[in-house]
Amino acid sequence: MINNTEVKKFSDENVWKYVFHFENAIAEAVLYRYNTFAERTVMCVSVQSGCPVGCVFCGTGKKFIRNLTIEEIEYQVAYLYKEIIEMEKPLSFAKFQIMFMSMGEPMLNWDNVKRAIACLNLTYPYAQLLLSTIGINNKKVLQEIINISKFISKVGLQFSIHDSIDSYRNDLIPFKSKLTLQEIRNYGVYWSRETGRQVYLNYCVSDDSGLTYKIDELFKLFDPYSFAFTFSVICEKEQGKESIDNISD
Repeated sequence: MINNTEVKKFSDENVWKYVFHFENAIAEAVLYRYNTFAERTVMCVSVQSGCPVGCVFCGTGKKFIRNLTIEEIEYQVAYLYKEIIEMEKPLSFAKFQIMFMSMGEPMLNWDNVKRAIACLNLTYPYAQLLLSTIGINNKKVLQEIINISKFISKVGLQFSIHDSIDSYRNDLIPFKSKLTLQEIRNYGVYWSRETGRQVYLNYCVSDDSGLTYKIDELFKLFDPYSFAFTFSVICEKEQGKESIDNISD
């Protein structure tokens, strides 16, 4: 059940955040427009209300409520798509990306996420369906990601790494049952060979005097044939916290 939806406009006129009030849960989605929606559209949707991973730089990890259902995941996409049509009425999309990377860890709600991927691929066959994960140490799910990525060529994979040293990464991402950087490297090479596509590695950049050394270490571990890097500014601790704090225990 959807109770109501709030729209929050960013200072950038091409970014919108949506807060969905589901039954006993709140979720966020963000819509990005690059010049025009027809040129490039990106949707970042939630797969959980809150997040149990607890990354120290993300306010979403302050509280975990529950997994979102397949209907709630699909609803976010349908709502944002309706907003796009109302704003711009694009006849086609040069690049349309649906990213499972707002609230929550996709591998911890995998049964619903994989069903959502299958359904969204039928509804939006031109859309890229991009998984963003810290890399949960679950062999069954990791193999199923390989399987669905081979079956649906639009599925992409990104690991959030944020450091080149496991002990430092553990400080940033305290969730214990996750792959090491070497294990991410080994799995990523396997995924890339099986799918013929590159794995993306996301690194949130902070004010770190040792960043050059860390980046050099990452390039030694992750070869450019199987991996591509994306760098972003470190997430704010309060990001997502306002919505999560509005959920009663």
